[in-house]
Amino acid sequence: MHDVDIRNVIRADLDGCYEVEIACWPPEEAAAKETVERRIVAFPQGFFIAESDGRVIGMLNSCCTDREDLGDEELKKLVGHDVDGRNMVVFALGDLPGFRKQGVAAALMSRFIRLARELKKENVLLICKSDLVAYYERFGFVHAGLSRSMHGGATWQQMVLKLDLED
Repeated sequence: MHDVDIRNVIRADLDGCYEVEIACWPPEEAAAKETVERRIVAFPQGFFIAESDGRVIGMLNSCCTDREDLGDEELKKLVGHDVDGRNMVVFALGDLPGFRKQGVAAALMSRFIRLARELKKENVLLICKSDLVAYYERFGFVHAGLSRSMHGGATWQQMVLKLDLED
């Protein structure tokens, strides 16, 4: 893996984060730049970037909520975000094409799970496509079935990581 720093996002990272967003998801699934900015401003504590040589090469962004059903599209716009919510929800985990399969996304997810434990959250939730279920299972996520989300017209699987608060 390249020399990579994992840190919390700052507003100046917006363009780099949006570059990752549009590189990782098709147009119908990618968040608008304004949505990425809203996530940076509203919950920078739960938004990590991977940086190499001053360039944003990966990101993970999230919110907190008491909701367990991730089918509500409004949540992606932070409607229902509550920093005191018992669940952390991963919206996006991605890295630029030239940095894939080098541990960047895994480093972001590991740091994020550590934060969720530090904040004493009960669960980390996310939705993903079927081909990524096994990837998330490596972090301890359990497949919770088909999500009702219709985001971008795709079929999504819901994943749950129950956090042992004794750790």
